[in-house]
Amino acid sequence: MLSPRDLRPLFLAILTGALLFPQTILASGFGIFTQGASALGQANATVAHADGPSALYFNPALLTDLPGTAMELGTTLIYPRRDFTSDTTGRKDSTDSTLYAPSTFYLTHTFNEKFSAGVGLFNPFGLGTEWDDNWEGRYLATRSEIVTYAFNPAVGYRPTSWLSIGAGLNLLYLDATLEKQVKLSFIGLDDGQQKFTGDGTGVGFNLGILLKLNPKIQFGAGYRSPIKVDIDGRVNFTLPDPGLAVILPDTTAQTDITLPQQLVAGLAFFPTDNLTLETGIRWEDWSSYDELHITFAQPVGGSTFAIYPKNWQATWAWNLGGKYRLNERISLLAGYLYGEDAIGDATFEPSVPDADSHLFCLGTTLHFDRLAISLSYGYQHLEGRRKNNSFLPDVDPAVSDPADYARGSYESELHLLGLSAGYHF
Repeated sequence: MLSPRDLRPLFLAILTGALLFPQTILASGFGIFTQGASALGQANATVAHADGPSALYFNPALLTDLPGTAMELGTTLIYPRRDFTSDTTGRKDSTDSTLYAPSTFYLTHTFNEKFSAGVGLFNPFGLGTEWDDNWEGRYLATRSEIVTYAFNPAVGYRPTSWLSIGAGLNLLYLDATLEKQVKLSFIGLDDGQQKFTGDGTGVGFNLGILLKLNPKIQFGAGYRSPIKVDIDGRVNFTLPDPGLAVILPDTTAQTDITLPQQLVAGLAFFPTDNLTLETGIRWEDWSSYDELHITFAQPVGGSTFAIYPKNWQATWAWNLGGKYRLNERISLLAGYLYGEDAIGDATFEPSVPDADSHLFCLGTTLHFDRLAISLSYGYQHLEGRRKNNSFLPDVDPAVSDPADYARGSYESELHLLGLSAGYHF
């Protein structure tokens, strides 16, 4: 059996206590905006006009435009695919076929002409990335998955016929599972494996405003505050030699992350009674993720903490959507969204292979008296992205191979299928 004392100098140089996260806690690098199938069909251009109870998410001021009591339940099946082509070997790797299903529940009630209220349950951030354990970038990331659950009560108030405002409270729970391989070939051993599981909670708020400029034009805006989440977790190692556990022990760890503040705004047009058009913008302040600071309960690789610079940046998105009521039973939906990526070239890595993206959407809503069923499809194409950096903090350059950096081209796409049912009581 290998002596841990003999190996300590190597691990101190190579690990510097940084074996907890695969370089990010955000598995996708963007929020989940699939908060209803009808909204998805319009590329989320639903900030300035009410499109059912999911309006609570986009702009709580829209609650005042929802009559009576309404409920909406939905889910979106998301199938992401990411391909990597190595600059070093020419080898092509792809992420595993994994289906995600963020879901939503909304309940709203209008008390009178001035006051409305509602509550929402949804997944505001998440998705994930799963690479094979033997892929080229396995020392950066293999599995990165995060799920968030939000409970969002909100109220709407209409002081005048042309103005509505809204406000809500966001109670958020986060759960993460993060894995990657540990390089040990430089001491003649097969790879080890690390796995982190952790969770935490945070609190924020959301605000909204709706201005009815004239019978044909409305302006709406919504704001969601940043949410700081304190995360308690545990890191576990699977090692080829049990003697290494002295240097790489299973231990608890703490960190935190500030999920970004978000601002959306839209301008809705009603050219005819049957046609609604909206265009809008979205701003997300991912600059809140400037670094990752981890504290270990006991030394890992000789250190009780690790700090990683991230330097993500704020992003903008632009969208355009429309809804056409073909007849009393059928409405047709369509939309397009362009979004910027948040990750600079210096810290780009494969657990979050984000890039500028284009989202194309189509859908329909079927009306059955008090029941409305919406079905939408979205195709999101991420522009090609290249990794040219040497971002590999857990492997010393002295013992690394060129392929360890996973330099090369990354291509990504997502297919989204949304289904929701709404009922007016």
